[in-house]
Amino acid sequence: MSEAPDSSTEPRPVRLREALRQARLEAADRTGVVVDLRDAEVARLEILNDALDPLFAEIPNQIDLFDRGISQGETPRLWIDVVAHVVMGRDKRQYRFVQDTRNGRIVLAESHETGAIVKAVTDYVARRMVERERAFSVARMQAAPNAEAPRRGRFWPFVLGFVLGALSLFGFALYESLKPISF
Repeated sequence: MSEAPDSSTEPRPVRLREALRQARLEAADRTGVVVDLRDAEVARLEILNDALDPLFAEIPNQIDLFDRGISQGETPRLWIDVVAHVVMGRDKRQYRFVQDTRNGRIVLAESHETGAIVKAVTDYVARRMVERERAFSVARMQAAPNAEAPRRGRFWPFVLGFVLGALSLFGFALYESLKPISF
């Protein structure tokens, strides 16, 4: 006589509905972890942004090179200007200060310390301000000689044109006055 298998020891088949529910719970847990990591990245970038406030308070208002702000995309970034930003490293605790160049992205500084990144950003801002001053001085030097030449170049042709026009009118009037009148 064969005995019926004991239903308590036999594995119960997993229903698809239960498997889908379990998979959705696992996906939600992973998504929650990703969102928590992104929130942590943004929070650390906000801490760095607050640490940079004294530096950006010293920059004169007429200098509009820098546009600081945090972008919250897939990878949160603290933008310093159009080409430089701070992003969190792979471990989400290390700051990475990078600059986009024609030849690709270069890392200007990496550190777990906020102070080290503040120093690197300060040095970067100072270099950019010096480059701006140098570019303006070169532009002024190139524009200065050219500014006087057109002024001299415009006056004398005007005088010559005026004199020639007056002489032409005088000559025409003289010619007309010397012509015999015929009826």
